[in-house]
Amino acid sequence: MSLDTARRVLKIEAQAILDVLARLDSTFDRAVDLLFACKGRVVLTGMGKSGIIARKIASTLSSTGTPSFFLHPAEALHGDLGMLARGDLILAVTYGGETREIIALLEALKRLEISLVTLTGNAKSTIAEASNLILDVSVSEEACSLNLAPTASTAVAMAVGDALAVSLLERRDFRHDDFAALHPAGSLGKKLLRVERVMHAGAALPRVAPATLMPDVFHEMSAKKLGMTTVTHADGHLAGILTDGDLRRLMEKHRGATLEMSAEQCMTRNPQTIGPHVLASEALNLMEKRKITSVVVVDETNAVLGVVHLHDLWTLELT
Repeated sequence: MSLDTARRVLKIEAQAILDVLARLDSTFDRAVDLLFACKGRVVLTGMGKSGIIARKIASTLSSTGTPSFFLHPAEALHGDLGMLARGDLILAVTYGGETREIIALLEALKRLEISLVTLTGNAKSTIAEASNLILDVSVSEEACSLNLAPTASTAVAMAVGDALAVSLLERRDFRHDDFAALHPAGSLGKKLLRVERVMHAGAALPRVAPATLMPDVFHEMSAKKLGMTTVTHADGHLAGILTDGDLRRLMEKHRGATLEMSAEQCMTRNPQTIGPHVLASEALNLMEKRKITSVVVVDETNAVLGVVHLHDLWTLELT
């Protein structure tokens, strides 16, 4: 019984979104134009469940490059109207289009010369007629078995809000780095970290010259505790690397003679490298695929910038 209900609800809500998709026209483009041209903030407003949807849209807009916040229409009538300024734009969510608290704001919006874009299911409502632009989010039925509780209509409003946010994201050429800058914490921020932010660089970077004798190579590897060292030319460009595994194999092959050898004689030439702007998650995938514990970070001229170690990426919980 519950499974049948769930399937019916999801079918109705999915169909409602497909219906609004079929109705999309140039009005949507004009709405994106208005939001993109906004010199201030895009301010979301709505009451009840529409208000909850408006809060979500505001959050999505803010996280994708469009400055935005939610203004409760009732609180606006009791002082929060001061949060608005010329240059802002109101994006209202009101299915019926007759929300009293929003209607009470219309005169103030006109006085402040604030544009109004409305997501509504009633194109002939008071708020719709006062709007600069409306987006039709009407549904033929709610998923509620009583056809009363906002269900399909809120799903459609949220989907259209997402469509606006993503359209603006693309219009602004909002990129991974921009997203990461707005999400420094949590799993999203970690997935968008660049290796330049997590690599061992400067004094923490293990580095020896090609002519360095192996006892000094051992010392450098032990001191930097990464189980490897880079071998670099005097100009900082990469010559090769030496790892714990290389040392074990050398000791087995050359016995005591290893201590008299130089880094250049023992190193692995042309090791795996990556650039500083590669995502940390991509570096992790590379190391796990190649079964290596570290990778050298170089610039476009092959100059060594740092080293990324597998254990450092594991602790970030990138997967």
